Amino acid sequence: MQDTLLVELLTEELPPKSLARLGAALAEALAEDLRQDGFLSEGSEIRHFATPRRLAVRVTAVLAKAPDTEVLIKGPSVKSGLDAKGAPSPALLGFAKKRGVAVAALERIDDGKQEVFAHRDFASGSRLETNLALKVEAALKKLPIPKVMRWGSGDAEFVRPVHGLVMMHGARVVPGTVLGLASGNRTLGHRFMGEGELVIGHASEYETLLEIRGAVIADFERRKTAIGAALARAAEGAALAESADLLSEVTALVEYPVVYEGRFSEDFLAVPQECLILSMKQHQKYFPLLDPETGKLLPRFLIVSNLKAADVGNIIRGNERVLRARLADAKFFYDHDRKTRLAERTPRLAQVVYHNRLGSLLERVTRIQKLAITIAGKLGADTTRAERAAWLCKADLVTDMVGEFPELQGIMGQYYALNDGEAPEVARAIEAHYHPRFAGDTLPADNIGAAVALADKLDTLVGIYGVGGAPTGDKDPFALRRHALGILRILAEKSLPLDLLQLLQAARALFPSETVAESVALDVHQFMLERLRNYLRDRDFQPDEIEAVVSQNPTRIDLVPLRLAAVQEFKKLPEAASLAVANKRIQNILRKTAAPEGEPDLALMQEEAERALFGATARLSPVVSSYIGSGDYTDALRALAQARKEVDTFFDEVMVMTEEPLIRNNRLALLKQLGDLMNQVADISRLAA
Repeated sequence: MQDTLLVELLTEELPPKSLARLGAALAEALAEDLRQDGFLSEGSEIRHFATPRRLAVRVTAVLAKAPDTEVLIKGPSVKSGLDAKGAPSPALLGFAKKRGVAVAALERIDDGKQEVFAHRDFASGSRLETNLALKVEAALKKLPIPKVMRWGSGDAEFVRPVHGLVMMHGARVVPGTVLGLASGNRTLGHRFMGEGELVIGHASEYETLLEIRGAVIADFERRKTAIGAALARAAEGAALAESADLLSEVTALVEYPVVYEGRFSEDFLAVPQECLILSMKQHQKYFPLLDPETGKLLPRFLIVSNLKAADVGNIIRGNERVLRARLADAKFFYDHDRKTRLAERTPRLAQVVYHNRLGSLLERVTRIQKLAITIAGKLGADTTRAERAAWLCKADLVTDMVGEFPELQGIMGQYYALNDGEAPEVARAIEAHYHPRFAGDTLPADNIGAAVALADKLDTLVGIYGVGGAPTGDKDPFALRRHALGILRILAEKSLPLDLLQLLQAARALFPSETVAESVALDVHQFMLERLRNYLRDRDFQPDEIEAVVSQNPTRIDLVPLRLAAVQEFKKLPEAASLAVANKRIQNILRKTAAPEGEPDLALMQEEAERALFGATARLSPVVSSYIGSGDYTDALRALAQARKEVDTFFDEVMVMTEEPLIRNNRLALLKQLGDLMNQVADISRLAA
């Protein structure tokens, strides 16, 4: 018999930021366990439900008893199971007796290593009622829960106390105990709007019963979609501030969402809107509204309530009163912060420890300042403005506003700098130096901002890496991977003509050598090349193309995309495969021999094929160098394709490792010259299959 299976845990309020993940993980773990034991049918559909007070899984077409399965038990090998006369050995007789069959009933099979005796039997399928509780317990242990808690006098542990358990197969309760609770067919709806205790008549009725009589939309995604639609209607033409994360969090806080609109005084709009928006979203879980044309904040906000009230006035007024106090705090911080100039705050950073081995934040700012001047000079940017921006870039960390809202660092620095009369380029650079903050974030718009951003990230990378803070596994407490990717994106996507290794060495030189060793620059360069590989994979370059370029340890990151584009075009040429194989052969030969001495000598060349290759190399060398010098990497590789005939003929007709030392060395020198010529743009041997 097959029917719908329902499992529900009724809990106290679950962590909102992980609710959706917990629901999906429970369904996945339980369904996989059921599938492995044969309880699921081919058409079984799995759905999970998650609200603040429950996690549930519903699976259709679940068997009450798993099908019997064929089991093949291997015994002794044929060689050891029979004696010289073909009679069964004691080991074979013992195996047959253990399996309860005669020796004649055993099969001979090949297990991939040898021929063995085996017994084919059938194992009776397990029953759902004797296994479900164990499977639910096992699934709960697999959930991504960082910390568990205990409640009552029992030993049960879960992310929150559990007060109810439903396990049903169709209309029948599946007996069992999970987390100290016996299974049943009763659940609870909404705390205030539901009908109280609800009896589930059939597992398939669960969602409908909760919604109609319990005032609960149990499906997380359905609830999220309903909230999004209600917010759009309530906005009445206004635009919602970007709030994807907030929408998910609010979905995890309500069981029956209702949207109301509140308002606040326009006087608060004098405060930077980032402060107001963050206060509304982070502290109160409200949705700010923006003018769709200007993007400016409106004195309106939307509330997602968990209660549908006949008189909504009290709900709205209560939320407006709470928000008024929050916005008043933000206005106070803003007004108070502006009484002190940013330039006067920077010296206070001397009292803030950046790292116990790397000094204070003021020492860090001084390093960033020196490095920013160097980078700005290389880019032809205004070094005076870069110096000023670097000096002020961390000053807002000691303001009241950033103390309350750390997410506003840089943003408030820009506002305060403009208030102080600093140059617009300086103010922009203060905000932009944190960019990119996350994957897909914008980059600094100008070279002054880019110089300060690079200096900030380079100082972090080299300093933290140098004192042993390199990422390990999935642990990266100082976000060094993000800083590395930020540097790579700025260099590549803004096409900045800067040498990465030189920048790393310049950053390291600003630390005492006894704190950060000189070798750290090379170590960080290799670390960043690994991040570069990931970055290029995300831009849809193929692994062999990436290796052809990155294996050469590039330091000019701005040229990497151009070289990759040239490699892609080269791969399309009919000569590409042959030249890639030849290049790989050259590298293999040179790797196994001592480095050849000197340049190839035409007078020592005995074969026409080697003279022809020498001539082709001499002819193409200035052409390829000219193309590379002008940055035309595609034409450089196309020019190399002209040597295919000479290369193929050489390997067909010439013995490189001849007995004569002078001739052998000369041919090795010719191959080295050819390899150097072919690999100026990329290591094309990496393209060989």
